[in-house]
Amino acid sequence: MTMKVDPDWWKTMFDEVYLLTDARSVCDDRITRQEIDILCEILPISPGQRILDLCGGHGRHSLELRARGTAECVVVDYSAGLLAKAMATARERNLKISCIQSDARSIGLPDHCFDHVVILGNSLGYLPEPDADRAILEEARRVLRPGGWLLVDVADGSKVKQAFRPKAWHEATADIVVCRERVLEGDTMCAREMVLSKGKGLIRDRTYCIRLYHAETLKALLEKTGFRDVRVHGDFSTRRSGGDYGLMNTRLIAVGRKD
Repeated sequence: MTMKVDPDWWKTMFDEVYLLTDARSVCDDRITRQEIDILCEILPISPGQRILDLCGGHGRHSLELRARGTAECVVVDYSAGLLAKAMATARERNLKISCIQSDARSIGLPDHCFDHVVILGNSLGYLPEPDADRAILEEARRVLRPGGWLLVDVADGSKVKQAFRPKAWHEATADIVVCRERVLEGDTMCAREMVLSKGKGLIRDRTYCIRLYHAETLKALLEKTGFRDVRVHGDFSTRRSGGDYGLMNTRLIAVGRKD
């Protein structure tokens, strides 16, 4: 079975509906805190440093870092709606972050202006062009200061394949039900997502496609982009119990340093 997927699906998928369908993963403060705990154990982050949260969505990681005293966080994402949510939450919590709406391959910021770059929440593998992810990492490397670190968090492709289920559904809220039909072809997973309101009917019927990474392919990608001292940490999960959370169940964390 082959699914027809618009190659630009990622430009419109991440909106207020996404915040409902993926709320179990991206709107849970406990999970965000745990993810930042792990990030701070791996990266040598200290007060006074500048962090780029690339493909940072609604800013949940940057907001947690700012709450812990990190000097400056800049969120870059393609979704204007998610960035507006980030700024609104920052105002509510009296936290200061900066937000930039941009394609991650060309963010328009000066060279060597960040101490660390983080790409969290499985934000690689969306673009159909073979070298698109490398272009994102090259942009991350460009804006890093010498000696700065990149951290990337993606789904563990091997674990996704082991636990693959062609169909899944869950209740996102008392009213919203999310149904997904999936197809796995090599290291590519395509899915049809149907979002239904019990009261109003169909809200969304969309397809998307994601390239999966394994520890060795993720390490090779960072090294080809010019990062040194690359390490990949496996079996990263913030789940207390089992369940089908799609690409957020078990992830890989890769770090690399810019010379």
